[in-house]
Amino acid sequence: MEAAPVAEPYVPTDEDRASVEAWFREYDALAAKADIERLADMAVFPLNVVSDDSAGEGVAAQWTRERYVETMAQVMGGGGDVRMESVRTPHFLSAGLVVVITEATMTWEGGSTRTRYADLLIKNDGKWRFQTMVQSGWGDNLRS
Repeated sequence: MEAAPVAEPYVPTDEDRASVEAWFREYDALAAKADIERLADMAVFPLNVVSDDSAGEGVAAQWTRERYVETMAQVMGGGGDVRMESVRTPHFLSAGLVVVITEATMTWEGGSTRTRYADLLIKNDGKWRFQTMVQSGWGDNLRS
């Protein structure tokens, strides 16, 4: 029996990269204004949310638009002057699927923190939309 041919990894075009960068510029601008409804417009629901809990166990959930808006309103609604600097590395699986790893530093008066997270973006009706969010530390909230 012959071995199946090995598919080469997708090589993104400059246009692919630019479209994801533009998507994140829009996302960041909306996040800076805490425009949660418009952020929700940039997603595909149900939205997969993957994390770990305080015991170190992996947890996954699917959020409706309503749950996303409610949760993000609590997370982003704190106000204050919070600045976020991000370095994103896209890993294209195809022309319509990209996993983006983000290294971010959030700074506010009196402190800062660093984080790493991943988003799966899918091309839907010709536009990028996020479909899966992966970040450590949310798991206890996902169990409810």
